[in-house]
Amino acid sequence: MDISQGLVETAYKAYEKKLLNIVKKGKIPKHVGIIMDGNRRFARELWMEPVKGHERGKDKLEEVLEWCQELGIKILTVYAFSTENFRRSREEIEHLLKLFVESLRRAAEDERVAKHRIRIRVIGQIDLLPDELKEAIRYAEEKTKNHDNFFLNIAIAYGGREEIIRAIREIAREVKEGKLELENIDEETVRSHLYTGDLPDPDLILRTSGEERISNFLLWQSAYSEFYFADVYWPTFRKIDFLRAIRAYQLRQRRFGR
Repeated sequence: MDISQGLVETAYKAYEKKLLNIVKKGKIPKHVGIIMDGNRRFARELWMEPVKGHERGKDKLEEVLEWCQELGIKILTVYAFSTENFRRSREEIEHLLKLFVESLRRAAEDERVAKHRIRIRVIGQIDLLPDELKEAIRYAEEKTKNHDNFFLNIAIAYGGREEIIRAIREIAREVKEGKLELENIDEETVRSHLYTGDLPDPDLILRTSGEERISNFLLWQSAYSEFYFADVYWPTFRKIDFLRAIRAYQLRQRRFGR
């Protein structure tokens, strides 16, 4: 590292520390949702295979979870694999699903997960996934089911519209069976049938890669969420980018008197 790089790094660290102190004094969101976008483009720009981008993205999620713990953000829901992602190449899908298996098993055994009492849950159409991944999901969820300090929800084979349709079907079945009166169906009824029905809706939804759309992510739950779009790929998402997103959320809350 030359002198100029060292000066830039020092200035960056100083600004990060200052921003961290400012953010800690403000209103911290309880629930943050993240659309982890840009793994493949990151890899492509570095002349790497897409799978390498996904591997870097996995490492970044571990970092972000630590940042959430530092700030006291209790719930993190991440968009890892949509139903549309099944259209990708067979090789890429197989590698991604294998990566999920390895990550879930390792997380279930991670001492930090036990220490910080992080509950892991996978949301989405689990029935579409291979048996090995289903077993890894079951293992991670069972291993952490009694944890109640932090909550990590991983959306795999997930689609927001599908989630709402699933909820409608369950409600219709209850009405048909006489367990629910048609007149008693309200927002709370629908919310309780969603994957995240036992958790508060996200206060902030963040997307990386510069794209400004939510891509079928938490459609019902995000009705009143704040949105923040970061113009960096997920593997290059820095702590300072995360702090800027939280700070933007805080300033909006103050502006609207929330």
